[in-house]
Amino acid sequence: MGWRSQDVIRAAALVIVMYLGFRLLWFAYPLVFATFLGVLFGLAVSIGVDKLARFRIPRGVAAALIVFGFIGMLVGVVAWSAPTLRKQSQELRMKLPQAIDNLDRWIESRQGGMLSTLLGGSGRAAPAPQDTGAAQDTGAAARAQPGGTPAGADSGSGNRPAGGTGAPATPGERAADAGRTADSVAGGTTGDSAQTGARGSGSGLRQRVVGQLAGAQKYMFGFLTSTFAAIAGLLLVLVLTIYVASDPDTYHRGLMHLFPHSARSRAGEVLSVMAATLRRWLRTQLIAMIAIGVVTTVALFILGIPAAIPLGILAGLLEFIPTIGPVLSAVPAILMGFVISPEKALTVGLVYAAIQMLENHLLIPMLMKEGMDLPPALTILAQALMGMIFGFLGLLVAVPILAATMVGVKMLYVEGVVGDDVDVGADDEED
Repeated sequence: MGWRSQDVIRAAALVIVMYLGFRLLWFAYPLVFATFLGVLFGLAVSIGVDKLARFRIPRGVAAALIVFGFIGMLVGVVAWSAPTLRKQSQELRMKLPQAIDNLDRWIESRQGGMLSTLLGGSGRAAPAPQDTGAAQDTGAAARAQPGGTPAGADSGSGNRPAGGTGAPATPGERAADAGRTADSVAGGTTGDSAQTGARGSGSGLRQRVVGQLAGAQKYMFGFLTSTFAAIAGLLLVLVLTIYVASDPDTYHRGLMHLFPHSARSRAGEVLSVMAATLRRWLRTQLIAMIAIGVVTTVALFILGIPAAIPLGILAGLLEFIPTIGPVLSAVPAILMGFVISPEKALTVGLVYAAIQMLENHLLIPMLMKEGMDLPPALTILAQALMGMIFGFLGLLVAVPILAATMVGVKMLYVEGVVGDDVDVGADDEED
């Protein structure tokens, strides 16, 4: 191909550097995602810092005030609702297994139907039928024989007279009879054990759910196995949030030095639109989280579902994960509905579906205004891929990463290469 030795060495070195870089990112992906979250929150907090700076408050102080003020507000809300939250959380822990058992019995009562086929039943094996009639016949035959010996029980000792009145058995015959008796007892014990194992092999719906949750916890929340690592990650996010919010221009100028002079203007536009998109997305999600949490709690209280406050808080927190989070938050609420009745569980499911419809068609469009134009199918695929590869952290950052990536694709490829005009929502609302 006409490559010189220097070109081959340069290309090989570039490939090795890229490989080592990808390996490093793969090894340190929790740090990368924590950094991304810190930058994301920092961009959102910077809007409030800009407003406080008008009152001549130093930006560093303003950023710390906003971050720690928000944390203090959360702590205050938790402390204010701690007694009720503790009581209902205990109620949730006690009644959730009962709800799973009720669901298990409800599925068992519909064995053979479509629902049982889809859910696979409870996995219990029916106990083996016992042939009591044959056992009674065997006992009657034994009593009918002279001397109380069942017919055919002394096969193998045919030289003895009938009725059991002949010569006593030799030591060899007694040993053979003892061996046959031991084999019969062992075979009966093995059969009984097999039947008992068959009856107890089904673990039940609760055991299967617990097993699945344990496996998901190890896979999805592996980054929380170390308390020190979890605390360090949280502190890293808070520190990055304060630093980025206090002086975002410094980091913006630093990124500009990575681009050639001829491309800095366009790169600056792309980064500015990415920042505006991420601010808009995060602001929308925070408002939606509060609204969904409050509405869900009120709806569960009206329906009389136990542990309404913890379930409402869970619905608000999981709202941060679009599409998949609301589905995950609905599962424990529907199970709690089964504590009351299957009809109540169906009502809870319909209420959650109605809340999501109102959010998607009324709340989110009103908050987003122009919107980010993320196709729902692409959003679900991005969440599934990031969740499969990186677990819960990947699921958490999938949508904002997709939003930032879509901005780059539209501005750099669709507009710059293809030449089509697309709306990327470049105007960042500062209200």
